[in-house]
Amino acid sequence: MKKLLPFLFVISFILAACNNQNVEIQLPASFLEGQNIDDVIANLKEEGTSEIKQNDDGSLTYTVSKEKHKEMMKELEDGILETVDEIKSTDSFPSIKDVAYNKKYTEFTLTVEKESFEGSFDALASFGLAIAGMYYQVFNGVDADTYKVTIHYKDEANGEIFNTTVYPDDLSD
Repeated sequence: MKKLLPFLFVISFILAACNNQNVEIQLPASFLEGQNIDDVIANLKEEGTSEIKQNDDGSLTYTVSKEKHKEMMKELEDGILETVDEIKSTDSFPSIKDVAYNKKYTEFTLTVEKESFEGSFDALASFGLAIAGMYYQVFNGVDADTYKVTIHYKDEANGEIFNTTVYPDDLSD
């Protein structure tokens, strides 16, 4: 029995390692609206995706290697960070003075010059952050029914949060 125990330990470790070689991702139907599903599937296959399944609810479930998943998450994170830098450093959103975020990209705080912000289209910047944050969550395994991105708008003058938007919930309002 003592000789069998190390063997069973090694086998269980190998099986666990084999089981964790891939990551399953489910793209919600809402992410696929207006797209040709066959084209989406073809693109996923081109990118090295295996085991693609179209679900009854219109979502797609597919499998990628852990390495590919890590690469995808890095690309998504880099895209979010580029967007944050662009919002903060360009003249496109002059009332936005700073953008803070949490590590999971579920919450962003835009520090703004309130008076000029309220009379502008600068709130559109938050939409891009929300979409990117939702994609990040979905690709990181958050259930399609529970992913959310919260955007807080903070007045630069007094530090108070004067508005909060929760995506995708507030899109239907």
